[in-house]
Amino acid sequence: MDKTLLIQEKRLLRIKECLQKRQPDLRLYLENVQNHHNVSAIIRTADAVGILHIYYSLQKNLPVNDAITCGAHKWVILEKVEDQADFLKKMKSQGFQIVATALTPDAIDFRDIDYTRPLVIVMGNELEGISEELKNKADIICKIPMHGMVQSLNVSVATALILYEAQRQREQKGFYSKKRISSELEAELIKKWGIYEVLKKKSRGRLKGSCLCDLGKVCFKKE
Repeated sequence: MDKTLLIQEKRLLRIKECLQKRQPDLRLYLENVQNHHNVSAIIRTADAVGILHIYYSLQKNLPVNDAITCGAHKWVILEKVEDQADFLKKMKSQGFQIVATALTPDAIDFRDIDYTRPLVIVMGNELEGISEELKNKADIICKIPMHGMVQSLNVSVATALILYEAQRQREQKGFYSKKRISSELEAELIKKWGIYEVLKKKSRGRLKGSCLCDLGKVCFKKE
């Protein structure tokens, strides 16, 4: 074991096992999703299905509730989007399709999407949904069929349904049975996550709300 990590071998193996199942070409973008319960629940679901990259567009810091995420926010890459147009252009140039949810006439059933392709799944604001910019620039608009009086689900529930459909399709194609991230990124995350474990223990609980930001640093927020 790399002595610079200073974590137990069992913990290191667990981190490696997690990274083996991460899906680098399935990403999530939260456009102005603001409620901390929703954000935290979404992050927890994203971690569960193997998502590594989560983008968000809030002007303030992403509101994360550690009690809801159960620490899941520490094991994903959270990246703030400063310019949405540039972000969408960049993702498309890298071969990603943009999939957004909205109640539009051309929206298709979310289960009819091929989630084994490189995708960025966009979830919109709790009240307003996705912006007009995203409606115009998305490659696919999807919806979750509703047969009741209410037309939409809570954003965290809707995200969970979509992500688990993606997980189902990818599992059928064997995407979780082989490593899909680069060895360089794997090594970088093992080092950062290993350092986090040590600092957390040495702080004796005084450091809260830790997260990994843009692979650049480990950042902490004191109580």
